[in-house]
Amino acid sequence: MKIDRVEATTIEDTRGRPTIEVTLEAQQGSTLHSNSQGRTLLRATASVPSGKSTGSHEALELRDSESGSVEQAIENVQFEIARAIMGREFASADELDAFLIELDGTPDKSRLGANALLAVSIAAQRLFAQAEGVPLWRAIATRAGTTPKAPRLYVNVMNGGAHADFKLPFQEYLLVVEGKTSEALPIAHEAFKKLGERLSSTELEASGVPMGDEGGYAPTFSDLQQPFKLLAELVQEFPGTSIAIDAAASELYRDGAYHLLDKTYTPDELLALYVHAASALPIHSIEDPFAENASEDFTQITAALGDKILIIGDDLTVTDPARVKKAAERKEINAVLIKPNQIGTVKETIEAVRATYAAGFAAVASHRSGETSDTFIADFAYGIGAHGLKAGGFAQSERVAKYDRLLAIEREAGAV
Repeated sequence: MKIDRVEATTIEDTRGRPTIEVTLEAQQGSTLHSNSQGRTLLRATASVPSGKSTGSHEALELRDSESGSVEQAIENVQFEIARAIMGREFASADELDAFLIELDGTPDKSRLGANALLAVSIAAQRLFAQAEGVPLWRAIATRAGTTPKAPRLYVNVMNGGAHADFKLPFQEYLLVVEGKTSEALPIAHEAFKKLGERLSSTELEASGVPMGDEGGYAPTFSDLQQPFKLLAELVQEFPGTSIAIDAAASELYRDGAYHLLDKTYTPDELLALYVHAASALPIHSIEDPFAENASEDFTQITAALGDKILIIGDDLTVTDPARVKKAAERKEINAVLIKPNQIGTVKETIEAVRATYAAGFAAVASHRSGETSDTFIADFAYGIGAHGLKAGGFAQSERVAKYDRLLAIEREAGAV
């Protein structure tokens, strides 16, 4: 395939911050995958999300230091990247991504920007899927060598931590819903609505329930157990559901201790809290239970709870194949969060998925706190046969778009 046109522009994410959108064009007649005699225009657009609670080992999202804009990333796409890829023959999306990685030449994508590279990489994946005449999720599955299937819905129902000014200590309180999307999504919607009604009826939230960065409710509780009590009631009311939390513990760690509400916890005390929660509540998974460099603590919690629930690495692994392999060697986790913008290309994201599966771990695909209407992560989750998809709460259309895309994929898959 030869790319004929490259265009980049700024759009706003769900937090009102600038992010990058890229459009690529190619001619169907120029692709190696087509026997067509005509030349049909192929056009694909991709926009990339932005994280707020980011791991220190993530690839670099390039922003202008003073304004926080992405003008330098856009310039890199429109000039250096465009000049390098336009008119050049790429036999596959893997080949194009490998070229982008070499063009940047840094281990953390800091020269051209992981956001610039990923936008091009995702748009290119869409182009190759079009050229092959297959749905995006199918093209991803073929590329990754995975079996497509519907992911569990990890619905963010309450936001805390850095996503809600620490009104709740943990960053995400999620409802995990089992089953095919068309059956799970109505349950998730109803449970989300009921939680909102219950929060609105409390004296704490008499003036209305605020919302967090990821489209979930952001109530304020002084009691660590109260949000879990509400979620346990929901799970009892809605069969086929369970609880997940993203502790984002790196955000809670200061001066050798973890700070939750007005109390400090040593690593051993925090471990005891998790063990008690897992025994007393229908917990499905705990993400980032300790700070990103607390290797021994991760190993301890996985040894204690890994046969009962998922211990998910996010800041620990940052969608980096090498870090996933290291976590497997140390037995730190048994599941990995997959976020393409943590690593910078679709190729490397797939390599992280392969490392995850090679270790016998589960993969949970995820959005970011600053999202766009791009639904690539839904196709990716389905294509890799992910254990789950984190796509946020229902209060933002950009999150709902991911769930709607899963519904469309279910119809597409049923028609194949």
